Amino acid sequence: MKRDISYWLTLSLFGLFHVQAFFQYFRWPIPFYFTYFVLLAVMYYLYKQIPLRLFHLGYGWNGFLFVLQIFLLFLYREAPFIWELAILLFLFIGIEGMRLSFSNTIATQVKAISQFEEEKIYLNETFQIVRSERHDFLKHIASIHFMLENDKYTDARHYLDDLVDGYEETNLSIKGERGSVAGILHQMYRRAKEEDISIVYDLDIALSTLPIPDQRLVALLGNLLSNSIDACEEWQKQHRKQADISLQFYKRSGLYVLICKNNSLPIPTNILDKLYQQHGHTTKRDHHKGLGTKIIQDTVKEHQGFLDFVYKDEEFTVKIKFPAIH
Repeated sequence: MKRDISYWLTLSLFGLFHVQAFFQYFRWPIPFYFTYFVLLAVMYYLYKQIPLRLFHLGYGWNGFLFVLQIFLLFLYREAPFIWELAILLFLFIGIEGMRLSFSNTIATQVKAISQFEEEKIYLNETFQIVRSERHDFLKHIASIHFMLENDKYTDARHYLDDLVDGYEETNLSIKGERGSVAGILHQMYRRAKEEDISIVYDLDIALSTLPIPDQRLVALLGNLLSNSIDACEEWQKQHRKQADISLQFYKRSGLYVLICKNNSLPIPTNILDKLYQQHGHTTKRDHHKGLGTKIIQDTVKEHQGFLDFVYKDEEFTVKIKFPAIH
């Protein structure tokens, strides 16, 4: 937060020199403090609207771009014409635009790489769980067979119920899904259960049938479910009761429809108005930067989808539709 404020203050000082140079060219006697007050107001607006991820560029590139902007200030003495002043001003703005654009792009790529590494871990965990369950399956059958041979029907029924409950978690995640998708579904299911959150996968068809590359699909599902779990954790802390998450997926009239619902604490109107519309807005607290919503938004847009969301009675619903075109 302090780093963001320092950046906008520094940028306002640079802007002051550029604007005052224009005023001096036209010989307008406007006090510098009035100009600076206006610039501070503009910077405050940008501070509220634009997420900063400058540290992803590193000190070297950030320092280099700042040196270029300082160099532009010295060129004003050698720019007697208005068009030269205009070029210097546009160069200043262009450099700053490049800084913000590149840093946001790098931040998104870094998050995507981090998620990919997590996906590999989830996939390996799911594979090991399935392998372990398969390894023990015949042992369970032998135990049940022994109980039935000895007329211990009640014990066999209880044993079978416990066994089915244990397999249910894995079966919900891997049924009909490709490995990477099964991995993220299984991991999110386990994470929700660890937080005592009720989570239901209501899938008419496998999510893997979506015409989206595995990496993008896993990022989409991971961010949707992760956001839901985070919101439910906060909701449970305040309400002291179990929160619910449901993930629905079905195909209707040439469209794949994905719906994610979860309990959520009240969301400020200014956040709701810009959620999934502008980068950097998130319902999370603790200075989250909204990269997850950006990845969701980009994935939907890249695959000609449509995203809508509703918040009502402390329930947040995201509905995404994709055309069934391969």
